[in-house]
Amino acid sequence: MSLGILIVDDEPHLPHQLARYLRKRGYDVYTASDGEAGLRELQKNTIDLVLLDLRLPKLSGLEVLRRIREHEAELPVVILTAYGDVQTAVEAMKLGASDYILKGFDLEELLLVVKRALDTSAMSRELRQLKRERSDNYHFNHVVGHSERMHAVFELVSKIARSDASVLITGESGTGKEVIAHAIHEQSPRASGPFHPLNCAAIAHNLLESELFGYEQYAFTDAKKQKRGLLELAEGGTLFLDEIGEMPLDMQAKLLRVLETRSFFRLGGNKEVKINVRILAATNRDLELAMKDGSFRSDLYYRLAVLKIPLPPLRERPADILLFAAHFIEDFNRSLGRNVRKLAPETQHLLQNYSWPGNIRELKNVIERAIILSSGEELLPMHLPHEIVGSKDGQAPSPIDPWEQWFNARPTGPVSLEEINGRIERHFIRWALESTRHNRTRAAELLGFAKVDQLRYLMRKHGID
Repeated sequence: MSLGILIVDDEPHLPHQLARYLRKRGYDVYTASDGEAGLRELQKNTIDLVLLDLRLPKLSGLEVLRRIREHEAELPVVILTAYGDVQTAVEAMKLGASDYILKGFDLEELLLVVKRALDTSAMSRELRQLKRERSDNYHFNHVVGHSERMHAVFELVSKIARSDASVLITGESGTGKEVIAHAIHEQSPRASGPFHPLNCAAIAHNLLESELFGYEQYAFTDAKKQKRGLLELAEGGTLFLDEIGEMPLDMQAKLLRVLETRSFFRLGGNKEVKINVRILAATNRDLELAMKDGSFRSDLYYRLAVLKIPLPPLRERPADILLFAAHFIEDFNRSLGRNVRKLAPETQHLLQNYSWPGNIRELKNVIERAIILSSGEELLPMHLPHEIVGSKDGQAPSPIDPWEQWFNARPTGPVSLEEINGRIERHFIRWALESTRHNRTRAAELLGFAKVDQLRYLMRKHGID
């Protein structure tokens, strides 16, 4: 594909000379003798680069550049200028020109400037595309959800991301609070900056301050050199404080000051450090109750909760369970080198009817376990943990399983091995039939039988209809 170059210059011979030279190098070249004609050419043709003279009739080069930037913010513009107009060329650079070149240049020099401007423009487009793809990928693949509750969350995230206010994300453990925080960052004006998460519950209280604020050399015994904390490392980006409800009260007071002044002191330091960081926080605790019992400061709560995002637990969004499962299967297929293609219908039924106390994190672990245990392209109930297979309609399984019930009720006298084996066979046959809703072919597969006839024989043997 040929790239289009527009030359806007009122000199009688130079534009045509440049056009002939650039056409021989494979470019599509258009010319215009004044600013208005140049703007018309931009509307008619696909232009990838503009060579723009500063001194033009009707419209000045600077005015043409301003109008270009109103509609084509990323189009590279190289200024052609005489020696006496260098100051004006610098002003053009401030308005968004890509480069400038003094007239009297040779054609090879011009070609180098053109290639550099086009290459820079192409790189910028690729970076923007990668950024969009990363943002889209994070939003649609990692922040999964088709349920009405999650659509409401997505809409809230898209609105919140554009602001710079503090956000408090609430929800049970495992509901994806950090994923939502990352999605806010990726869709915000700070997306090109860093994203630093810190789990306040995972760090000892005496280390939390140095992790956040950093320290000066010799601030304490082991401080051999200065260390920047996460508040500095997140400059221009986002700091995510997970499990903020576990932060001790003295640290809460220091964090409140940071939010109010946008500055802090490193440990052992006397120089104030100014920061430009957005703070996102998350908790699985009820902070309003924590305020009442005195374990969380109310002033910090209201500073953090300028905007709130409550995340629903997985049990309240059953429509998303299989969507998450498919996403995790795809992820683990890549990381584990497997080729699992689907969930068996009975497996789907079990997943959708389980209560998921560990939420999305628990589902992810269950899918990973199932893929490791499976040997084919389908995940079966036999690959799921007992608490899911043994549950019924989303309720937790009975604390006394059938084996314990049987042994508690067994006769006090001796029991033959044949009776034990018979009870074991009957138990697993009934389990397989119930798990597959009495589909004998699938039940035979669950039990590892090569043929369904083996299952039929055992059903007759034990009088199971």
